[in-house]
Amino acid sequence: MSRKAAFVLCAGLCGLVAVGSFSAGFSLAEQKNPPRLYELRTYTALPGRLPALHARFKDHTMKLFEKHGMKNGMYWVPTDEKLKDNTLIYVVSHANEESAKKSWDDFVKDPDWIAARDASEKDGKIVAKVEKVYMRATDYSPAGN
Repeated sequence: MSRKAAFVLCAGLCGLVAVGSFSAGFSLAEQKNPPRLYELRTYTALPGRLPALHARFKDHTMKLFEKHGMKNGMYWVPTDEKLKDNTLIYVVSHANEESAKKSWDDFVKDPDWIAARDASEKDGKIVAKVEKVYMRATDYSPAGN
């Protein structure tokens, strides 16, 4: 599976499963709350560094995302042979664009994040590349916030 195909597949799955709660039978157009802004991120780890990336997310990053107002969605590893050993794909959500910017700005300055990042990179850098896409659900998507 190509990286583009994996992205398209993940983007489709995100609309279905990345939210914390569903209101079965109701479309987003029928909801009273504005739809959340979803952020799909794909991290490419340097060779041999994916386990360190997983540990950093599990032990630190996810908690810090929540601290800074980001809602953790789901985290995936591809099954594709070319990607499975160096790729992490995940979704977080935000109330809107402004809160996304504020959350990320606060996150990157957080002393706890800086300490966790530095400790996890004591054996070398982990991430080679980060790709991100902000998304909104369509008005016909199953409801979820």
